[in-house]
Parts: sequence; C-alpha cells; structure tokens
Amino acid sequence: MTGPLNGRSALVTGATGGLGSAIARRLAADGATVALAHLDDGQAATDLATHITESGGTAVPLAADLRDAEAVRTLCHQAHDRLGPIDLLISNAGAYPRHPWSEMTPTHWDDALATNLTSHYFLAHELTPSMTAADWGRIITIGSVLATAGRHDLAGYISAKAGLEGLTRTLARELGPAGITANCVAPGSIRVPAEDTVVDDPEAMTARQLARQCVQRRGRPADVAAAVAFLATDDAGFITGQTLRVDGGWILG
Repeated sequence: MTGPLNGRSALVTGATGGLGSAIARRLAADGATVALAHLDDGQAATDLATHITESGGTAVPLAADLRDAEAVRTLCHQAHDRLGPIDLLISNAGAYPRHPWSEMTPTHWDDALATNLTSHYFLAHELTPSMTAADWGRIITIGSVLATAGRHDLAGYISAKAGLEGLTRTLARELGPAGITANCVAPGSIRVPAEDTVVDDPEAMTARQLARQCVQRRGRPADVAAAVAFLATDDAGFITGQTLRVDGGWILG
C-alpha cells in the first residue's frame, strides 16, 4: 500500500479491540506496516493481520502483557525484528474496571494504574531510543474525555487517563528536540460491540449521550482512527503536547 505513512512502521497496542483494530486498519491503509499487540486474543489478532495482508498491507500479530516491563521489552524487540525500527507508537491498550469508591481496594487501584498508565510508560521508554536515533517519531496515546468529565465508579481508570495526558505532555517536552512528537487522542462515547456487554440498556444510554453532544450521532472507531492517522503524518509535525478530543463536542473548553 502507498499513502502518507508509506515507509513507516507502527506498533498498535490493544489491537484486537474496537478502537485498536480500526486504528491498525487505517494506518495500514495509509501505508504503514503494523505490529498488532494483544494480550491473549491470538485468533482475533491473526484474523486482523490476515485482513490487512489481503488488503495489500503488512501486519504481524504479537502477544504481550504490557503491565510487565520485561514483556514490553521483548515485544518491542520482536516488532523491530519483524518490521524494522518502530516510527509510530499507538499506545491504545487499556481496561475499564468499574468499582464504587466505597468498595475500591488498593489492589483495584494498583491494577487500574498498571494497565492504563504504567504500561504506556514502559512502551514509550522502550521505543524512544530508536526514534531519537532516527530524529523522527510519533507517540500517540489514547486517553478519554472522562479524564476531564469524571464519572462515578471509575476513580482508578480516570486517574490513570488524567496521568496519561500529563505523561504525554512531558514526553512532548523531553523528546521534541529529537524530532519526536507526543499527543493524546481522547475519545468520547464511541460505539463498539463491547458496549453491549457492560450497558444494561444501550438505547437509553445512547439517548443520554446524544443529549450531551453537539454532533447528534454516536462516535465510531473510524473517527478515532482518522485522528490518530493525521497525528502520525508529517503534516502534524508541528503539533505536540496536545490532547485532541474526538467526542462530538461532549466536552467543550
């Protein structure tokens, strides 16, 4: 495939989820070769790699527990061995654990931060030396508008996502002189199949969400993928340290 990312190699984490798979497909369509990182969803990762390959792109599935620093190191080495130096880190993987504040334990807190914040540190720290050597790189983290809005039962998740925005801004400061940009894409309410397993009444939830938004439709994974794809290009080379909300105008200001 040829496109604005031709010649670039990307590592997309959480690649088998609704957002991750859309991002991986879009980057491949734009010319990037893609490493599809997943935790324990090998068949879905293989199917996605096959879809991308049959569409003319290049993708390889790789498994890793991103909460483990050594596993992340191995993942990054494998991605390099298969695709060459990684130019684009799309740090998307995360989890959405719900615990009422009164029931939240230190273990719940630690797990939420390990999955939704510390893992992103491991990945960026492992990949930035090669980006620095190349004088070019893109780090794109996937946050959440809930870092601004807040919501009950999600103290660990939201605290981690707010921390992720801070980490991203710090990376922009630290790595800008090396030609590396760092930005966060913060989705709003995006319609993914997993929603049906955690929402009792999806239609009522959608009605409540549309009342919050300016754009009167649910967000789609492709909306997030388009924002990521733009930030990955040379055209976005003067944009860094930013949080781009893809939320239909839910959170303004």
